Amino acid sequence: MKQLFKESLAKSMDYASYRKLVLDLLEAGKSTGPTQSDDLYNYSKLNNARMHRLDQKTRLTPETEEALKFMKEPQTWLVITEGWCGDAAQILPVINAMSAMSHQIDLRIVLRDENPELMAQFLTNGSMSIPKMIVLDKSSALLNSWGPRPSVATKMVNDYKAKHGSLDAAFKKELQLWYNKDKGVSIQQDLIEFVK
Repeated sequence: MKQLFKESLAKSMDYASYRKLVLDLLEAGKSTGPTQSDDLYNYSKLNNARMHRLDQKTRLTPETEEALKFMKEPQTWLVITEGWCGDAAQILPVINAMSAMSHQIDLRIVLRDENPELMAQFLTNGSMSIPKMIVLDKSSALLNSWGPRPSVATKMVNDYKAKHGSLDAAFKKELQLWYNKDKGVSIQQDLIEFVK
């Protein structure tokens, strides 16, 4: 598995490059990934606007800042994502803010559909749900993984599925409203478990 991580890291990009890639594709009328559709393009456009806003507004909690300050060992946070993913649009700016605050975290990003072998190792209940964050130590050994959502949102999703059978447009809207109200706090609470 270490070899797979090393190969994935060699193909990865930093956050600024990912944001530029999504923007360049949008200007060409496209989304990330091999499948192109009006829906995926429109999701990508909406998510790009969300990420732009969150890049400016995301604030780390004092607890997060404290945890990051005392990180002892370097880690690579390798995130599997796509530009059309609504959860990723809410989560990646928070992950980026955390990595920007700590010289111990190297944030790298790969696209899901260009990395099927890597994605296959980190399925969620058998599905290719994203974003998925893989936490690696300095020798590229797996320390942990996280995603596709913060634990609070995962519970919301599971409860809704249990009651209604699947996720519909009304729930997806409710989930985005929850992300807006939460302001990235639940994501930070989950992720600081990795930095202690």
